[in-house]
Amino acid sequence: MNARIDSDGADPITYFIEDLTYHGKSERTLTAYERVLRRFEQFLIDRDATPATASQRDCMAFVHSLRDSLARSTVASYASYVHRFYAYMTQTGELDTNPMTLVMAEMDESINTDPTRREISIEEMRTFLDEITHPLERTVMLLLLKTGLRVGECCNLDLRDLNLDAPAVRAEYDYTHRPQLDGRTDTLFISNDIAAGQTVNGEERTASNKRKRVTMIPIDTELKEALIRWLAIRPDTPSSAEPLFGDTGRSWGHRLEPSQVRAFVRKHAKQNGWYRVGGGASENVTPHYFRHFFTTYLRDRTGDRGIVKYLRGDVAQDIIDTYTHDWGNRVRTVYESNIYSLC
Repeated sequence: MNARIDSDGADPITYFIEDLTYHGKSERTLTAYERVLRRFEQFLIDRDATPATASQRDCMAFVHSLRDSLARSTVASYASYVHRFYAYMTQTGELDTNPMTLVMAEMDESINTDPTRREISIEEMRTFLDEITHPLERTVMLLLLKTGLRVGECCNLDLRDLNLDAPAVRAEYDYTHRPQLDGRTDTLFISNDIAAGQTVNGEERTASNKRKRVTMIPIDTELKEALIRWLAIRPDTPSSAEPLFGDTGRSWGHRLEPSQVRAFVRKHAKQNGWYRVGGGASENVTPHYFRHFFTTYLRDRTGDRGIVKYLRGDVAQDIIDTYTHDWGNRVRTVYESNIYSLC
């Protein structure tokens, strides 16, 4: 394989990781990609090859070498990282071909996208929330559990993303909600075009929204009451963006960060015996687990995967068209009729 990138001595893996950074990928994602790609690189060195000169046979041998020590799903994940690396580099013209294409097509392994997780009932989750008295922590966790938002999407919310039918809130906060929320009271607007490092609504963001499309999520009575209580005590913020959730600790009033949310969810999960250092997704309760909880229970209650996918923000345009055509009557009615009570 000929590679333009070799002519100036550049490292293709570094090039790729830098571009992922520019695209707003999280530190966790960057670390995972670099770890796998460096392992692939070392394997190639032992075969007198490099990522820029690797053949299909080299890639096949790398995947085979993983099978003795890794689970099938992990083998598939590692292979997908290498495949995405080559797919991106060929699309940008830095490399000429993708030697992983046929390897991926012929692999028997597949990524387990729904690993076995700790089973927590609605009643158990309700009891868990009852023990949380901190208004910010309780409201954020309730929002995550009742909307399926990713933690970064939650932290990126501004006041303008909320249309709450609450006169007391409107009297306290002089803000204008997004025009897309006109006529849609008690609704959250979740953007799909926020990236880490990007300035949005006058403030640089540290987290990305990973939705394929803009999503309008209904707010039920429980979440509405929690938001009203939170907004009654929400600290003033130095940001003109007016983040919905501001820190109540050392960074008083500044936008709540995903790392802070993960920290307090971990704290409460540990206290409840739902988190162990070194435990994986099958054992530990994290903000991402809340998204799994939302998906599982709402899908089982509605029997409608399309609406759940729409609310999660991971659907194609045809589903968006289906569910936004009659949004007020369809999504809201199904959601409010099936969303579980946690208070």
